[in-house]
Amino acid sequence: MAGMPNEPNAFAEQVVTILRTKQPEYTVLLTSPTELIVNGRRLDLENLYRMVQREPDRGREIVENYLEQLFEGDALQMVDLPLDLARERIMPRIQPDSIFQHLNRELVAHVPFVNNTVIVFVTDLPNMTVSITTEQMVQWGLTPEDLEELARENLDAYAPDLHLQLIQSKDGGRAAILSNQDGYDAARLLMSSLYLKLAPQLGRDFLVATPSRDMFVAMTAEPKPFLDRLKTRVEQDYKRLPYPITSSFFIVTRDGVAGTEEMHPPSEAA
Repeated sequence: MAGMPNEPNAFAEQVVTILRTKQPEYTVLLTSPTELIVNGRRLDLENLYRMVQREPDRGREIVENYLEQLFEGDALQMVDLPLDLARERIMPRIQPDSIFQHLNRELVAHVPFVNNTVIVFVTDLPNMTVSITTEQMVQWGLTPEDLEELARENLDAYAPDLHLQLIQSKDGGRAAILSNQDGYDAARLLMSSLYLKLAPQLGRDFLVATPSRDMFVAMTAEPKPFLDRLKTRVEQDYKRLPYPITSSFFIVTRDGVAGTEEMHPPSEAA
């Protein structure tokens, strides 16, 4: 069975082609490398892309099976779950504010975040994740702040234990890398317990990088050569990895998370 393109844009375009062949009566619109609009509903392609990356030689087979399961018995109607059923499946994701160059800001349920990013929300279903629209949010009788509270609570419960790879540099810097590849690595920045879990290893105020959706690196705020090296690596990952978020660092303190986008780069800190 043939593979699928590795580049996210080409991958998404190929999914659209396959879907239109299998479901010619559906209206399919590609809005970004990560999302389709099918019959007016926004569907996240990330899970599918990640599945194919694990078994690239079976790429087309995986995509076709996925689409068959997705639309079997009009499974698309699952996106209309009542709040009682959807409540525990609402999850957060951090995305760059630039997504609104391709999407209507008013149609996407979201809250502003730091470093020119926003927190968006998805319903995490067994075979797909579905982006939550403003329309869906209103039907549930919720506000963006209500969604954020629910999503953060679910994220805390989703994988409460952080399985981190700790790295000690020769010049004294320390880093903790998380790579569960479950679609929520970067979103772990929003965990309520993050500071308490990492401050003992990384210091009172530490930094976090989320260059893409599946990358999370926390690190000490010094020394400068250590941060210079990590900053270079983060910028490279931001440019090369699928689903980029930001190359800027976040500052995590006891009081919460702040951005460095409007500040001097962390590598220039005293």
